[in-house]
Amino acid sequence: MKTFMAKPQDIKNRKWYVLDAEGKVLGRLAAEAARILRGKHKPDFTPHVDTGDHVIVINAEKVVLTGKKLRDKKYIRHSGYPGGLKVMNYEKLMKTRPELAVEKAIVGMLPHNRLGSRMAKKLKVYRGPEHPHQAQKPEPWQAL
Repeated sequence: MKTFMAKPQDIKNRKWYVLDAEGKVLGRLAAEAARILRGKHKPDFTPHVDTGDHVIVINAEKVVLTGKKLRDKKYIRHSGYPGGLKVMNYEKLMKTRPELAVEKAIVGMLPHNRLGSRMAKKLKVYRGPEHPHQAQKPEPWQAL
């Protein structure tokens, strides 16, 4: 008996799932979202093919960081110019752009190659409870 390997043309109907981040720990939420984006929840998961579903994360501003991470964890970026290092702690980041913090955590758990980039495009993160994807009929994800 051969091992089943999905082909890109075999992946037809991708589902849409909504994850509510309210009161959830950032890392655990990110791990679950990355699992759905990769398709590891499906029986036809294939590591080298994008078999995952679309993920909508709502209430990103209500996500929780444990311990002292809110104060101590840093978001670092660089403009590319000398002296262009920008450092912001997560306390300020969660006030200004909480969707970026959630998106960065989820994308960091995906493969760091072209396949991961394709998976990341299926991720939508929103600050509040509203999202514009009602036409896709997303299902709530309850595995957390």
